[in-house]
Amino acid sequence: MAEAAAVHIPVLLPEVMAALDPRPGGVYVDGTLGLGGHSEEILRRSSPNGRLIAFDWDEEALPLAKERLALFGGRFTALRRNFAEIATALAELAVTRVDGILVDIGMSSLQLESGARGFSFQRDEPLDMRMDSRRGQTAADLLAASGEEELADIFFYYGEERQARRIAAAIVAVRKKTPVRTSGELAELVAQTIPRRFHPPKIHVATKVFQALRIAVNSELENLATLLAAAPDLLSPSGRLVVISFHSLEDGLVKRAFRADDGLIEKTKHPIFAGDEEIARNPRARSARLRVAEKRGENHEKLSAQTLCVPVSPSRFHIHPGAEQIAIGFA
Repeated sequence: MAEAAAVHIPVLLPEVMAALDPRPGGVYVDGTLGLGGHSEEILRRSSPNGRLIAFDWDEEALPLAKERLALFGGRFTALRRNFAEIATALAELAVTRVDGILVDIGMSSLQLESGARGFSFQRDEPLDMRMDSRRGQTAADLLAASGEEELADIFFYYGEERQARRIAAAIVAVRKKTPVRTSGELAELVAQTIPRRFHPPKIHVATKVFQALRIAVNSELENLATLLAAAPDLLSPSGRLVVISFHSLEDGLVKRAFRADDGLIEKTKHPIFAGDEEIARNPRARSARLRVAEKRGENHEKLSAQTLCVPVSPSRFHIHPGAEQIAIGFA
């Protein structure tokens, strides 16, 4: 347990706590429990009687977080569910309103460094990429079953990969002889397919392809849109919705949701980024961006998840990439 906690550093922790402002007696939701770093601080700050309901569908992380947070007793409830199920789950717990909702939509250190599900191209692992093993299709299954056009759409719309069609064609050609089954095989194939002059200087050439596959396998943007549509009705007046994202697709979706719902007051005109000190301690924080909205009141027009979706192709893809990336300091 101590070893797992050591690899987990919650990003933007002071900024998140300032935004969420957990208080005694409050009821809060952590939509992405992970190893419990943010949750632990919420429980500490809401002592002695604040309550936290946490969601995570990763069966590896959940027992570790439960052990870490066991000292908080009945104040802490952990659910093996995705945050998209927040409305149903809270209703089942007879919770009608909460004072704050946090979601950190990023890969945990445990998943990247300790898992064997093919999330990282640093090791040769089975190309699974499911956050929840109860889901059916793995990344390898998706690569084997999808047509060339659909693969190109996945890489372009979910990974913003400019070489999407070239990569998709290479995968289809290779799988005629042998399926792509491991992360190492996929990373090598992408590296060989993209001409050297197009390799990015600061990240691995397969980074965007891996991101796109993970998003597709786990329906990440659809789940985020569902949460963003449901959250305002679950917040008490002046309750806060705090979202940490790690790439422009997610951030653009969050920004549009905050600005489209007249029941929310956008508290961050531009996203908040980690400072140099935090990035030096935790390089993962470099891509993190934080947005905050506050519940305005009871009477407002409900936002649907479909409102956030912009059709960009006749296939499965609904989220249009592109979001402003302006670094600002946190006061």
